[in-house]
Amino acid sequence: MVDEHSDNNLRGRDLVGLGGLLAGAVVAGLVIGLLVDDSAGTSPTFTLIGIAAGIVVGCVGFWIRVRAALRG
Repeated sequence: MVDEHSDNNLRGRDLVGLGGLLAGAVVAGLVIGLLVDDSAGTSPTFTLIGIAAGIVVGCVGFWIRVRAALRG
């Protein structure tokens, strides 16, 4: 069967990769923030900054990959 919308179509594995990108960025930001907080002795400060940075990095990466897939 031929998919007539294959030029601008995101498949299931692409969507799983996008979800992994978002989750990985947030988890990496969380872990880095926890490590910095542990060494600096500041409880939630760098953890929150790391989570926020992970969300921003994940969203930018998501946007870049979706844009590239749609341009195709």
